[in-house]
Amino acid sequence: MAHIDLKNDLPGIRGPMAYRPETAKHLNNLAEVLLHDDNNTLPRGERELIGAYVSSLNDCFYCQNVHGAMAQHYLQCDMAAVDQVKKDFNAAPLTDKLKALLAIAASVQKGGKFVTAEQIQNAKESGATDIEIHDTVLIAAAFCMFNRYVDGLGTWAPSDRQLYMDRAKWRADEGYADIDLYK
Repeated sequence: MAHIDLKNDLPGIRGPMAYRPETAKHLNNLAEVLLHDDNNTLPRGERELIGAYVSSLNDCFYCQNVHGAMAQHYLQCDMAAVDQVKKDFNAAPLTDKLKALLAIAASVQKGGKFVTAEQIQNAKESGATDIEIHDTVLIAAAFCMFNRYVDGLGTWAPSDRQLYMDRAKWRADEGYADIDLYK
């Protein structure tokens, strides 16, 4: 049961978004640009993985499973691979560039001032562009907000991770802008 009466029983972020559709529109447009838009040199799966990783650091069950399932869908891997990244991305079979970006995302999750010049230099030396670094910081910051929105209102989340995986293809096809929250 959410902390306030959301006037719906939708899980996770969908509940508060349905409660305040005028703010949901802007949040979904931000998610669309950051995660789904094709005008980005980071693949969708890597962007979703950054969101899932930050959500795991914030212990937001709903978001880490939604976006972990999206990453799994795009990267065509199993959830065990996503879980390995959440547990220890340095031990996961990822590119040096993605590892450098995940390190930056972890610092943003703690607070923006935790990002170091060395982390930025490492990302650049690993092949990250300024836009990819920018977007990593913004994805991490946005997910801190999304996670706090979901958990701060005490929303509920399905415990069956298969449900998130089953919805991933549909969400990948639909994107985040102009979504029907009741689907």
